[in-house]
Amino acid sequence: MATDTTTPSAYVQPEVDVPALTGLLDGEYAEIRDLVRANLARYSSVLEEAEELGIDAFRERVREVVVELAATGQTGMGFPAKYGGGGDIGASVAAFETLAFGDLSVLVKSGVQFGLFGGAILQLGTEEHHAKYLPDVITGKLMGCFAMTETGHGSHVQALGTVATYDPRTQEFVLTTPDDQARKDYIGNAARHGQLAVVFAQLEVGGKREGVHAFVVPIRDGDEVAPGVGIEDDGRKMGLNGVDNGRIRFDQVRVGRKALLNRFADVTPEGVYESSIENPTRRFFTMLGTLVQGRVCIGGAGINAAKVALAIAVEYANRRRQFTADSDTEEQLLLDYGLHQRRLLPLLARTYALHFAQDQARTQLHEVFSGITDDAHARRRLEARAAGTKALGTWHATRTVQECREACGGAGYLAVNRFAALKADTDIFTTFEGDNHVLLQLVAKGLLTDYASEFEDLDQLGMVRQVTSMAVETVIEKTSVHKLLERVRDLLPGGDEWDREAGLLDPEYQLAMFRFREEHMLAGVARRLKRGMDDKRHPGAVFSQVQDHVIAVARVHVERLVLEAFIDGWRQLPEGGNRAALVLLCDLFALSTIEADRAWFMEHGRLTVQRSKAISREVNDLCRKVRPLAGDLVDAWAIPREMLRATDLLG
Repeated sequence: MATDTTTPSAYVQPEVDVPALTGLLDGEYAEIRDLVRANLARYSSVLEEAEELGIDAFRERVREVVVELAATGQTGMGFPAKYGGGGDIGASVAAFETLAFGDLSVLVKSGVQFGLFGGAILQLGTEEHHAKYLPDVITGKLMGCFAMTETGHGSHVQALGTVATYDPRTQEFVLTTPDDQARKDYIGNAARHGQLAVVFAQLEVGGKREGVHAFVVPIRDGDEVAPGVGIEDDGRKMGLNGVDNGRIRFDQVRVGRKALLNRFADVTPEGVYESSIENPTRRFFTMLGTLVQGRVCIGGAGINAAKVALAIAVEYANRRRQFTADSDTEEQLLLDYGLHQRRLLPLLARTYALHFAQDQARTQLHEVFSGITDDAHARRRLEARAAGTKALGTWHATRTVQECREACGGAGYLAVNRFAALKADTDIFTTFEGDNHVLLQLVAKGLLTDYASEFEDLDQLGMVRQVTSMAVETVIEKTSVHKLLERVRDLLPGGDEWDREAGLLDPEYQLAMFRFREEHMLAGVARRLKRGMDDKRHPGAVFSQVQDHVIAVARVHVERLVLEAFIDGWRQLPEGGNRAALVLLCDLFALSTIEADRAWFMEHGRLTVQRSKAISREVNDLCRKVRPLAGDLVDAWAIPREMLRATDLLG
């Protein structure tokens, strides 16, 4: 253990055991992560090819890489073993997260093929569909699309315009695109490589609409577009140009009765609609809930893309010198400047925090979808957690990539240094698999209704009515944060003055601040909703006026979950350098988050001016303590060197 001379002598700088920390971060999925890392290094030329090849050639190269990756087993981990998969949903998410260290067109095309297209067949289909399609899906021999989004409706899936009408005479479904707003749009694998599409359409049986259902529809016969199908290329995009996104139209396209993915509903040969879930809204949300894996994957991919940006920026700041500061003869390293530490190290801390939160989301997904945890309440909590982690993780990626690019100066603007691709390719992460603001409304709905049994039945207006039917105190008492906050007086000194007496580095103080903020915001939203309804205003207008408040409470709820996950993560470690390093990062995440929202805490009486200033001093001190460890902390992510590319920056 070496003493850090930049801080008081009582402080002993921890030593980071990088391989051990990598082992902790990789967790139970170290083997599959190492397989992906080896494959990333093997196919690292795709990073250069993204810049050198034309769009058509690059799309072919990405398809080729995806199929070759499938042959190694890394992309099929989530499918049942009897069809050639690995039978481990958690491992499939870990593999996808790790693949985000590399070219993101390869990542997203893999996600479309194995996560969305293959995942829809697995989760919405039955044994007959699985046996017919999954073996060739898993190998990449059968390429497909996930055709949900339409030009006119992306987030509002219940309002999709594509229609599938059952014809009992021929026992076929007839798919139709009634207008341009109903065309399928931005569909991965559609423009060039997809042979089949899982198409989401309004099912019509005997003149009655039964809601959105999924159908397996051929869109090509070999290299030719199938009869009645129209396909357009979406063309060049901001990024991800190795993915062939396109538009699809259907003109009286007929598919057999068994094309319906019928896990939750079916149509008899005679044309009778049957479902084990009577309520159509609940049926719809049950169907969508099975696809939550995509959100967990994209959240993890965003976090890992942020790691790549930070690895480059931190290593560059450890090499690059500029201006003389504490020496007359040698210029100072960028990372020794307090401002540079302030720019990068809180982002480093937040990335670690989100990593541990992603671990928990992945574990919950695995337990729910593997049947280890089998209750509706756990499934609803998973849906909300996946939505929240995806939102915060992808927003974090966007912010981190930009800050890291700026921190690398003009050199960071060169395409060879990864930032051009990272910026362009991750930008859409905040939109696909659910617009982040829409996802946070889902999080808030769970909070406000305590993930009630009628959760799926509640649309926006139903949620307002549900909340306003309860006393505000009831809304609060039902949340876990309220029960946790009640323990504050037992855990912290000072009684009602706990927010002034407790130590800033006490994790219970940090948690109490996060929990107080969440509970107070939640109560405020409930009161505003109730007041609006008491005034006899329309529920839609009431909700619209408090939407900003709704998003805020969802965000602080997820931040509280992230902090809890980080504390749980370091508490499992024995005393030593790695634990001490993670505690520093956790303190930095918690206090920099409080500092960023200090206006709210001061407005609500939980932060004095003096204590606010003390928090800023502590954040600066924590940055100084993390600074000597920063290189080891990014090395612990074990990003293959070939993925960083930036030889001019990194040597």
